[in-house]
Amino acid sequence: MSDSCLKSLIAELASLPYAELRDRYQVVFRSSVQPRLSQDLLKRALAYRIQAEHLGGLPRKTEKLLQADTTPRLRNARCQLEPGSQLVREWQGQMHVVDVLEDGFRWKEKSFDSLSAVARAITGTRWSGPRFFGLSRNGST
Repeated sequence: MSDSCLKSLIAELASLPYAELRDRYQVVFRSSVQPRLSQDLLKRALAYRIQAEHLGGLPRKTEKLLQADTTPRLRNARCQLEPGSQLVREWQGQMHVVDVLEDGFRWKEKSFDSLSAVARAITGTRWSGPRFFGLSRNGST
């Protein structure tokens, strides 16, 4: 298929009504459309598929990586911290000790649902709790 033909197929998507985009999506992807998928995302998904079929998609290695484990490792730090553990961080010359509980965290006798809430209480600004306490995957703070 020529580049101009490919471009015209993709350009055609811009003029299609939502109902027709949904129908094409179901045919192309062989699955039903998510109920709240916007018209813009339908166009983008269809345009990607058209390009992938004619130009080749992602390398297999990249597809495997994307389909592997998509759960962020430290999305919920409680999953990786044992109750009874303590986190220690020095901030502006003061040592802060946080206890890991079954259902959250304790700092200065106050309970918190997340490490980010603890970090916010300590610093007064929004922080990623795992990053503030040095738990990020790459070790950066």
